[in-house]
Amino acid sequence: MGMKRIFVLTLAMMFCMNCGNSARAQQPNTGNRILSYATILDGDTIPLVHLKPVIITAPWALLSQKEIRRNQKLIRNVKKTLPYAKEARRRLKELDRELASMNPNYRKEYIKRVERELIDEFEDDLMNLTISQGAVLLKLVDRETGNSSYALVSDLRGKLRASFYQSFARLFGFNLKSRYDPQHNKEDNLLERVARSVELGKI
Repeated sequence: MGMKRIFVLTLAMMFCMNCGNSARAQQPNTGNRILSYATILDGDTIPLVHLKPVIITAPWALLSQKEIRRNQKLIRNVKKTLPYAKEARRRLKELDRELASMNPNYRKEYIKRVERELIDEFEDDLMNLTISQGAVLLKLVDRETGNSSYALVSDLRGKLRASFYQSFARLFGFNLKSRYDPQHNKEDNLLERVARSVELGKI
């Protein structure tokens, strides 16, 4: 199995694993009632909603002209792969809606079927990516979905398969456990600034 094949499989797993997680996160619907956590305050029952933490940071600096000239390869790679990452996020929203109303007994088989369809749909395009473009793609999908490659493979295919992928990826200098962290990682910070510059049409 080549490294490009791992990129293809990992992307499909990112689609599917997010779908599975989002489906499990849905509150069960019992007819016209929705079950929810709640607390009692002064005799009133108040629903509790757990929100993800929000980190407020300073505005991101876009690329300078000097940085644009110096990072042409990265810019090309981001322009090539960012649409796939955006498509991943779009697909997740669609599948979230489908899985939310699906019988839990059918979800596992449905996720497997979707995985096969995604591989059939994206394999040709993704196999044409270079190794460096594949690495950027994994980072950008993590950026859009918030999941590392290793965690997704482990959850969907088990720790043994994830360890195999990790060992194989290591031969090519990649670490599937690494996370996208533009706040603390210099390379990810540059990638984030390139991605934002592309999104805003500045480059």
